[in-house]
Amino acid sequence: MTSHSRDTPQFYLTSPSACPYLPGKEERKVFTHIVGRRGRELNEILTQGGFRRSQTIAYRPACDTCRACVSVRVLVDEFAASGNLKRVLKTNADLIGNEIPNKPSSEQYSLFRRYVDARHADGGMADMTVLDYSMMVEDSHVDTLLIEYRRRGIDSGITGRGEGALVAVALTDVMSDGLSMVYSFYDPERQDRSLGTFMILDHIRRAKAMGLPYLYLGYWVEGSKKMGYKARFTPQERLGGHGWVRVG
Repeated sequence: MTSHSRDTPQFYLTSPSACPYLPGKEERKVFTHIVGRRGRELNEILTQGGFRRSQTIAYRPACDTCRACVSVRVLVDEFAASGNLKRVLKTNADLIGNEIPNKPSSEQYSLFRRYVDARHADGGMADMTVLDYSMMVEDSHVDTLLIEYRRRGIDSGITGRGEGALVAVALTDVMSDGLSMVYSFYDPERQDRSLGTFMILDHIRRAKAMGLPYLYLGYWVEGSKKMGYKARFTPQERLGGHGWVRVG
């Protein structure tokens, strides 16, 4: 029997299944495990090559007849918010994000459950239990953190932490060339705040403050309402057959 080292990635291909982004399409994915001593190094190489991380799995689309899923990353040093994005920042100026270790909490899961039930009740995460959520947050062999967003309090300028109920959460990987937003969720009753957009803007600010050139946003899918919003954050680079190409 042939055995493989945990530090040597082996790639696998999924069977076709319904595409979650484009009606009438099927998707396939190529994936590998991110484990072992080279987990962080491997995750960076794969992310730069268009893969996304979910727990200890790195995957990317490998569809036979479709190339609609395009990896995008924002050029944070050159990014300038448009008028609409500036309004989102102003609306959420009373919020502050606190970086914490990637450890789950009952408060996080309660917010996650409300978000999924309201926004993605028919999606792949609809049946996630508290154990599933804990694994999504904790099961990582790379440098991963959580950012919890709450309202600013009297002492927030000193402590860097907000007060009151949890408003939004981002699960984020820290890499040598950027931040990668793995998953984010927020209070579904606060549609007026555009919290998903705000978290991206806040991550752009954080990456710039850390001296990192990129914010990885995952896949932009032209024609998909779920993924089309990512085109708003320019200038950005999109990964094509000849490497990363600047747009905007």
